[in-house]
Amino acid sequence: MPETQNNVLNALDVAKTQWYHFTAIVIAGMGFFTDAYDLFCISLVTKLLGRTYYYVEGAEKPGSLPPNVSAAVNGVAFCGTLAGQLFFGWLGDKMGRKKVYGITLMIMVLASIASGHSFGHGPKFVMGTLCFWRFWLGFGIGGDYPLSATIMSEYANKKTRGGFIAAVFAMQGFGILSGGIFAIIISAIFNARFKAPSFALDPAGSTVPQADYVWRIILMAGAIPAALTYYWRMKMPETARYTALVAKNGKQAAADMSKVLQIAKAQTLIALCGTVPGYWFTVFLIDKMGRFAIQLMGFCMMTIFMLALAIPYNHWAKGNHVGFVVLYSLTFFFANFGPNATTFIVPAEIFPARLRATCHGISAASGKSGAIVGAFGFLYLAQNQDKTKTDAGYPPGIGMRNSLIVLAVINLLGALFTFLVPESKGKSLEEISGEDQQAQQPTQS
Repeated sequence: MPETQNNVLNALDVAKTQWYHFTAIVIAGMGFFTDAYDLFCISLVTKLLGRTYYYVEGAEKPGSLPPNVSAAVNGVAFCGTLAGQLFFGWLGDKMGRKKVYGITLMIMVLASIASGHSFGHGPKFVMGTLCFWRFWLGFGIGGDYPLSATIMSEYANKKTRGGFIAAVFAMQGFGILSGGIFAIIISAIFNARFKAPSFALDPAGSTVPQADYVWRIILMAGAIPAALTYYWRMKMPETARYTALVAKNGKQAAADMSKVLQIAKAQTLIALCGTVPGYWFTVFLIDKMGRFAIQLMGFCMMTIFMLALAIPYNHWAKGNHVGFVVLYSLTFFFANFGPNATTFIVPAEIFPARLRATCHGISAASGKSGAIVGAFGFLYLAQNQDKTKTDAGYPPGIGMRNSLIVLAVINLLGALFTFLVPESKGKSLEEISGEDQQAQQPTQS
């Protein structure tokens, strides 16, 4: 490994925590803030979509989206995310992290705005247009996953790298929280203006016309943080590890990181408080406990809590809601203080620089394929099995119980596969991937 290149990489590994680290967390984290807002805000507006476009007086569930439409609206973005993770992960290794980073943001901005402008003649056209733009929104979001993780891992030092990557991922919690708060505020403003509390159905069996604006505003608001982040992402230099190890330009890598390490100033930091506790347990403990321990613990605890929800499901369904909520919350706590975070962090560390974004994209896409199964499969299975079994004389909830059991088995499999994952705590990226040994081998003339 050339001396200049080696000095740059060593400087990154041993650098003390500086303002540029936090700047990178905020810039990359705002992408995840936007990702979470865009992906999860759709669940906040589906009920309003049903009331606006599918209200049929006398129907079993008036004002509800048909199951196939609901599954499409909620799940199509996950399909786009999977495709984006694979494509942009590969492209990030070919073109560089910085160039592709801006492309993904622009797709997110344009698709968010276009989602709010989903018009057409009749519900089918509106929902079809919405699904089209939600797919492309997910495509841009998918690219943000491998690129944000890879950039943060290549900027960080080896002592606190896991915590920094986890902090980027933890910004999802703020995005989900902001989506709920913004939806409440917009609804309250329209309710006060048009005297239609909660946009409830009026006696004529329809919502007020202005209700159609609410879901559009909520969806388009996702473009704002993405647009604000674009400028700062374009000011970030390419990561020194990509420049040195992939682009083979050690002098440029040294110049870029010299500027970042010495001239960098703090930007406005978002106060990191009030989000999902599991995320932040990971942030503070992952570089102490290690990735393996946290992931194994998370999978095991999720298995236990899933079974605790599934086996006595009828007990919870008969009105014991507090206990159900507690167990369900603990399941999510250990998902975030567990595999939800570690499966984002580890792929950004264990692969060589020339393949890091590609492999992270594949890993992230594998996880997103599970989300697609959940969005389309488990909901459909639970609803249909509940109806079939109830008609046949079984107690209600049998489909949901079986779905929880399946999830428990999947979590148990995840725990077993964890034993195949190498521990990366405290090691340099080159040490983990073996690139330090490859660089020391003499080249063939």
